[in-house]
Formats: sequence, C-alpha cells, structure tokens
Amino acid sequence: MQHRILHALHTRAETPELPMSQTADIDGNAMKIRIEQLYLEHRDLDDVIARLIETTPHDQLQVQRLKKRKLFVKDQIIALERQLTPDIPA
Repeated sequence: MQHRILHALHTRAETPELPMSQTADIDGNAMKIRIEQLYLEHRDLDDVIARLIETTPHDQLQVQRLKKRKLFVKDQIIALERQLTPDIPA
C-alpha cells in the first residue's frame, strides 16, 4: 500500500515544473488550474507523510524528502497566487 502511494506521488511529481520566467506568459485561467494542481499535490504529500510517520519503522530520509517537496510546492503556490493578485498602490 505504502509503495503504491509513493509511486503515484512520484509520477505526479514528475510533471514538468514551469520556470518562474515562463509562468508570466501563462494566462490567468491556466495559472489558476496550475494552482489547483499544486494544492492537490500539497494535500497528497501531507497524506503520504502522515501515513509514513504512522508506520513503524518509517524511512526518515523519505519523510524528509517529502516534506522538502511539500515546502517547494507551497512556495510555487504562493508565487503563482502573487502573480494573480494585482499590485495595490500603497
């Protein structure tokens, strides 16, 4: 079971990431879709990490890698959401 979850997550993680310079070229709808995909991946990572921690013994290195990926996904979400939000003059 754990192996299937990690495999599914790994294949999702292989989705090509867009460099930040290219994300500016994407229209708003495509950006919103990408944000939703990233939120889904973030939730999946959270579930996988929780399941791995519940198992004894768990692979600490694998958990650290998944947590790092989760932070990376969150950073991408924040960056894309900032691009969607218009600048408000101070």
